[in-house]
Amino acid sequence: MIGFQTLFYKEVLRFWKVATQTLTAPIVTAMLYLLIFGHVLEEHVQVYPGVKYTAFLVPGLVMMSVLQNAFANSSSSLIQSKITGNLVFVLLPPLSHWELFGAYVLAAVVRGLTVGAGVFLITAWFAKLSFVAPWWIAVFALLGAAILGTMGLIAGIWAEKFDQLAAFQNFLIMPATFLSGVFYSINSLPPFWQAVSHVNPFFYMIDGFRYGFFGQSDVNPVTSFSIVAMFFVVLAGLAVQMLKSGYKLRH
Repeated sequence: MIGFQTLFYKEVLRFWKVATQTLTAPIVTAMLYLLIFGHVLEEHVQVYPGVKYTAFLVPGLVMMSVLQNAFANSSSSLIQSKITGNLVFVLLPPLSHWELFGAYVLAAVVRGLTVGAGVFLITAWFAKLSFVAPWWIAVFALLGAAILGTMGLIAGIWAEKFDQLAAFQNFLIMPATFLSGVFYSINSLPPFWQAVSHVNPFFYMIDGFRYGFFGQSDVNPVTSFSIVAMFFVVLAGLAVQMLKSGYKLRH
């Protein structure tokens, strides 16, 4: 386990050394979203009965921060290592593909949850929140961070330059996140866009996470959990296979 522990420590230390960029900046961004959307829509929108819009918004912003930062951690680490050429020092030790997968994804989970906790501590002051089902909060936060950490790993392996990674993030991760119900309930959408939202796995992560706070959601949390868990298994299998084959890493 020494190799796994060392790589995990290296990945955590990598983002912790630049905490202003990796931790503080996302928290400030989420705070701006809350102030702008909360101020404009607080008196005009009520998504769930008895839940103010600012309170509805906070879990969405927390989960959005968790997802985006988990993806950023694993993807940026791999692409930087590939471009600078120091990836060879990760591949030379006798680390199995499972150890590589576990270290990168676990470090991404740590960063995602750390940023999410920071966003929650700051934004919770502006809303009255309840914790109806804390178990679901923890489950969806962990699964969501693990999924985006795995997606970041896949993107980092696939991309050969920063432009490709930016395209992956800008045309897939960002739209899927913003169109997942962070700022609204999908029940307010026309039927066509509701159907589109149900194809988006990010929607189930955020909807299930929000259920843990209010006990209300657009989809049954058990259904959301099943879909999210299956999505993680598929992505994890793909990522492990890419590591095992050395795709764009050893060739």
